[in-house]
Amino acid sequence: MDTQALALALPLIGWASHTALLTHRLATARRDPLTGLRTRAGWTALAERVIRRHRDAVVLLLDLDDFKNLNDSHGHAAGDVALAVTAERLAAWCGRHGIAGRLGGDEFVAIARQAPDLESLHRALRQPIAYAGRRLPVSVSVGSCHVKDLPVRSLSDALTAADSAMYADKGTAGRRGTRPLSR
Repeated sequence: MDTQALALALPLIGWASHTALLTHRLATARRDPLTGLRTRAGWTALAERVIRRHRDAVVLLLDLDDFKNLNDSHGHAAGDVALAVTAERLAAWCGRHGIAGRLGGDEFVAIARQAPDLESLHRALRQPIAYAGRRLPVSVSVGSCHVKDLPVRSLSDALTAADSAMYADKGTAGRRGTRPLSR
């Protein structure tokens, strides 16, 4: 290769490498390192697209009950396992019909393209978690919002409604999710 062609190619190679690195960093930033789920930013972009395209979409907000107690009683490693297993179960439940994310701490979010079977989600999430030879009980409060029931279909309004429903579930479910989920 002559020196003139090399001189022209080097900046292009540099820019291509730089673009690849930035693309990798952006993808990494949109995934939670502990659970592998999308972060708030990554999930929000996809959820807004689902709301625009699917009239029957349902937004879910989930919160691990007594998570602080789990961490205090069994250690942060047990808490990390509980978060990872909850994320795995939520992602499996979403399957090809929804998108799961982690907002932070012990809060998760999901969107389903159509009305989901919430009872099956509740059953999956309340299964005990194996940790250090023990089975740790878990409970997750879940709130949902059917986007079609909103006056204006917006992700912000859907999350607000799901948050209210989640706290209602948390307040009436008792410990360990004994009350069946309502829609």
